[in-house]
Amino acid sequence: MSLSDIVANYVAYKQALGQKFTTDAGILNAFCRYVGNVPLQSISAEQVERYLNGKRPISSFWRRKHTALKGLFRFATSRGYTTISPLPCRYPQIPLPLAPYIYSRTELKRLLDAIPAGCSRHVPVDTIVIRTLILLLYGACLRLGEALGLTMSDVDVDEAILCIQKSKFYKSRLVPLGQDLNTVLHQYIQQRNISYSQESNAPLFCFQDGRVLSQSATRNTFRRLRVLAGIQQNGTGHCQPRLHDLRHTGAVHRVIAWYQNGDDLQFMLPQLATYLGHINLSATQRYLSLTPELLREASQRFEQYTLEPSHD
Repeated sequence: MSLSDIVANYVAYKQALGQKFTTDAGILNAFCRYVGNVPLQSISAEQVERYLNGKRPISSFWRRKHTALKGLFRFATSRGYTTISPLPCRYPQIPLPLAPYIYSRTELKRLLDAIPAGCSRHVPVDTIVIRTLILLLYGACLRLGEALGLTMSDVDVDEAILCIQKSKFYKSRLVPLGQDLNTVLHQYIQQRNISYSQESNAPLFCFQDGRVLSQSATRNTFRRLRVLAGIQQNGTGHCQPRLHDLRHTGAVHRVIAWYQNGDDLQFMLPQLATYLGHINLSATQRYLSLTPELLREASQRFEQYTLEPSHD
């Protein structure tokens, strides 16, 4: 049986179990294109290693590709398609994941101000679409895929609630919206409905022709906005502030506000984990990068705690 047939069977098997398996399917199809549609047993360890290493510096995605191929060869071995796995037994030294970039409020304003120039006539997306999307990613701490997957039926501005359908970890959740963000979304929908379909399954965010806005187009547009807004940090292009960092920023700014309000963080953090769609608190901790502002608020809270008479 050829490699492409085995990959197709494996992907169908995983999806029959209820998994989306989109990323792994993309990795495995790319592997097919790399080695060719050959018998599985003819694939050498050297070919696998070259595919895993790629042409760019090794990143954490190496492990992601390795996991996808490991699953494929385990599947193939269990069904007698092959007797050996050509995967390397040792991992290379993989750099630590990139630290999230926390945008300041001034930088967020510069991003919004750059939208008219960044969404020129050569970009088939209305400026109000990008503006509302950025505000939603930040204000509701959404993943990009969650926001672009929203349909008109998933938005209830009367109750100020979004319904996120089967996102990461295959879970759905309700996301309540603050008053300001809900007002922005309500105004957006009113203007959006003048030009685009109001059907319940129509995408909330779309191109000018009504097609659902793609992740690649959104990321490309955001990179232009970031350059126009003059937001960058030292390092290569892979180290530059990302669209996904808006989610990190929203979480950190929320914790800072809780500190400033004197709220009980032990009570609020589990709620933040639920709001973000995490299955446990440890997944939320990596979002709470120590910015100078967050560190200052935490230090002031600790200082107040130590000066209380009961802690003398």
